[in-house]
This record gives sequence, C-alpha cells and structure tokens, in this order.
Amino acid sequence: MFRILGFLIILGGAIAAQTPASHPLVIPPAAQVSDRFDATAATNAYLALVPAEQRRRTDAYFEGGYWLILWDFLYGAAVSLALISTGLSARMRALAERLTRLRPLQTMVYWTQYFLFASIATFPLTVYEGFFREHQYGLSNQDFASWMGDQTKELLLGLVFGALAVAALFGIVRRLPRTWHLWGAALSIVFLMIGALIGPVFIAPLFNQYTVLKDQRVRDPILRMARANGIPVTEVYEFNASKQSKRVSANVSGFLGTTRISLNDNLLNRCSPQAIEAVMGHEMGHFVMNHIYKGILFSMVTFAILFALLRRSLDWSLGRWGMLWKIRGVADVAVLPLAVFLISLISLALTPIDNSFTRTQEFEADMFGLNAARQPDGEAEADLLLGEYRKLDPGPIEEWSFFDHPSGRTRIFAAMRWKAENLR
Repeated sequence: MFRILGFLIILGGAIAAQTPASHPLVIPPAAQVSDRFDATAATNAYLALVPAEQRRRTDAYFEGGYWLILWDFLYGAAVSLALISTGLSARMRALAERLTRLRPLQTMVYWTQYFLFASIATFPLTVYEGFFREHQYGLSNQDFASWMGDQTKELLLGLVFGALAVAALFGIVRRLPRTWHLWGAALSIVFLMIGALIGPVFIAPLFNQYTVLKDQRVRDPILRMARANGIPVTEVYEFNASKQSKRVSANVSGFLGTTRISLNDNLLNRCSPQAIEAVMGHEMGHFVMNHIYKGILFSMVTFAILFALLRRSLDWSLGRWGMLWKIRGVADVAVLPLAVFLISLISLALTPIDNSFTRTQEFEADMFGLNAARQPDGEAEADLLLGEYRKLDPGPIEEWSFFDHPSGRTRIFAAMRWKAENLR
C-alpha cells in the first residue's frame, strides 16, 4: 500500500548463456492426461515433487517472515519514539532552521538528518533480514560488498526522492491546515504514479542490466501472445537477477508509454519453455486487466483512510504530549517520526486488506495467463519454483492474513482444474 519509494534490485553482471531448451517440462504421472484425470490428485502429485526437507526449510523461512513483520514494526516504532521522547527530533529541526530560512530547505535538511539516523539505527536488523537470513536459507547469491553497494544506492535514492516528497507534503500541511489530509493523500497518489511511470526506464536499470532478449525460441512466442492480447510492445527484455538470487520472476511494468515486458535470467535458465510462457501470460494479464490503474484506484481509497486516521491520531497525540516533545504542531517538521510511527501502525492494521486486494489481482492474472498461454503444467512448474521462498500449502486464515499472492497449492489446483475442464 504505502510503497512510494518502489522496489529496487541489483546492478550489473552478465546474462548466463544457458538456454531454456535444456529444461524440459516434467509432468508427474498423476497429472498426465488420462480418462481418470483428477485436479486434486494432480495437484497433490505436483506438490509431492518437492522434497520434505525443502518444504520444511521453505515453511520455516516464510513463517519467520510473519514474525519479522512484527519485529520490523516494533524496531521502527522504538526508533521513532526515541527521536521524539528524547527531544532529538526537535533539536534536528532547530539545526535545520539555523542553516536556512527557507521552509522547504529546512524540511529537506531535517529529512536528511532523520533518514540517516533511522537508516543507521535500523541497520543491524536490515543486515540480518537482507543479507544473513537470505544466505542462511540459500536464497542469496550476493557477497557482502555487492549487497552493501545495493543498500548504498537505495540510501541515496531515499535521500533524494524522500526529501522532495516530504518537502511537498509539509508544504501542503502549512498551506492547507484544514484539508491537508485530503491533499496529502492526493499528492501521495501522484508520487505513486510517477514511480510506476519512471521506475522501469530510469530506476530499475540502476540496479540491473537490462538487455533485449535475443533468443527467438523464447522471444517470439511471448511477442505473439502480447500482440494477440493487445499489449503495445515490440521487444522483450531480460535482466540479470542471478547476481542477486536464484528467484524466478518476470513483469509487465510501466504505463503511459513506458510499458515493458521483462523477465529475469533465472526464469530463462531454470524453467521449461512452457513455464516461461505461463509466467509471461500471467504478467500480461496484469496489463490487459488494467491492474495498474485498479491498483491506483485502490490506493486512492487506502491513502484517504490512512491520511484521515493520521490526522486524527496526530491531533490527539500532539494535544497530549506536544509540549513535552517540543513539537509546535502538525506543520512542524519535527513531528515526522511520530507521523512515521502512526503510518506504520495503521498500515500494519490494514495489511490483511492490502494483501487480499493484491492476492485477488494475482489470481485474476493466473486465470488470464492460463487462457492466454494454455500451459497449465508450465504454470505448476513455475509455482513450485516460487515455492522455494513461499510456503506452498498454508491454512486458509494464514493465506488470507499473510499472503499477497495465492499459495502454491491454490495456484496449482487452479491450473489443474483448468486442465481438467479443457480435457473435457
């Protein structure tokens, strides 16, 4: 939901030479075409291909992520409240005011201090989650120097774009004290759209090497599928995610003229041609079904709720403790740590709703992809690979609460059900 800064990935590296032709599709006996084909039995047969030890490892990794959601919130809350209660936030504001008289520049100076302090304070947890834990579960290919290079780039982008966003938001609060929550929500949507617009063209290439896919055996079926479904692209791009990890992924990103089909080299090197087509059919479903625009509309609602709750929470908190914290009001930039804490708290409460919306779109894209690519077994193969870092068979409440994609069992069963109906 509240993801203005976007999702960043790793720079550089050569594309592996291995081709998808070396990975033939493997279909377990119970999932092969027969007069007695059963979708449930076929689903169980695919899930049985995953060794028990790997299942336990993946489940432990994914379930540990549930606790990390809580620890991330508590750790961040501790940092924010420490800044406020010790008066450090007020002193950072005072320093910004001494350095310049211009309010936007004061906000940017404060943001620089705040962002650096918060980044340093949360660095131990960031290192554990992003580096050590990923290596512990065999999901990262990066050494520490490469990982730190990525973190440095994210830090610089956060400093620059965060300063612009915070300066604009506080400018609205100062000029429109009665309706700032409405205009703040609207401005956040604008930031979100700008990020979606420039991300594929300007941001992602800072972290990964994007090249035009040359292999005609892979490219031509993808472009035929794109043309058949009205997607305005003439090239397919590959990027070197293997430098980062072994995870498979692909996307159709951008809008308003920046639309781009991209797939990573792990997908090319680890999947059969059928799985690649299934994955790309899914990603095209997001484009054809206007999920980007629907996501923006959903964000409008959630941002409106978020900012309305934020305003009430800030007014109440400052009314009780503002004098103690030396915060002059909601327009005082020193209130930022409190705002971050409240946004985190509200966002945590809205997580199941946000996940349910995203999960629904992902399932819709699955259905589109099955009909566009007509590769149900390729879909099952890809779902098993995604199961290397996502729990394959959760309970229904667990899936509703924590999954922003359908579980592996849900997706494979949908593919096998599609296969059963098309056999008839």
